[in-house]
Amino acid sequence: MAKWIFEPGHSAAEFAVRHMMVSQMRGMFKNVHGSIDFDPDKPADSAAAVEAEIDAAGIWTGDDARDAHLRGPDFLNVEKHPLITFRSTEVRCVGGADFLISGELGLRGVTRPVELEARYLGRWQCPYWEGGKDLGPVSRIGFTATTTINRHDFGVIWNAPMDQGGMVVGEAVAITLDVEAILEADMSRVAAAA
Repeated sequence: MAKWIFEPGHSAAEFAVRHMMVSQMRGMFKNVHGSIDFDPDKPADSAAAVEAEIDAAGIWTGDDARDAHLRGPDFLNVEKHPLITFRSTEVRCVGGADFLISGELGLRGVTRPVELEARYLGRWQCPYWEGGKDLGPVSRIGFTATTTINRHDFGVIWNAPMDQGGMVVGEAVAITLDVEAILEADMSRVAAAA
């Protein structure tokens, strides 16, 4: 079993929610940090564990005014709740490279159980570049995970009615987490070389 550290520059959390009942509004969080305890040589037998933290203020939807509203008290309330957290309680291999990850999601001061469907994308060796300098090879693993939550379960209840019926913002939020993680020992080595 080894510890793998999320590489923030290659990891992101994306979300989609129904907007005005006719389209999906999409966005992402850029500042995703965390770790995975995992054995890539025996993924099905690995007693894995996952921890993640997302900087809630790092939300981005491509519209500055909307992003400011989402950071405010109607939605994420980032001044009071700067982090979105996830801690796994169980990781089960359900076949091949597919896993179910049960855990606790903390959002806006509320913690609730969630289950993520995850896929292990593999392990590879490649150079680690920083400041135009090759700091040597590092081992990387990749995962993608998805879940859907009801935002009301986390106290995110703001909405506005539409003239013809329905609400502006849907309740269901689809979340996708894409992670590229580097072996902790390799991260320590390249940090010392930098």
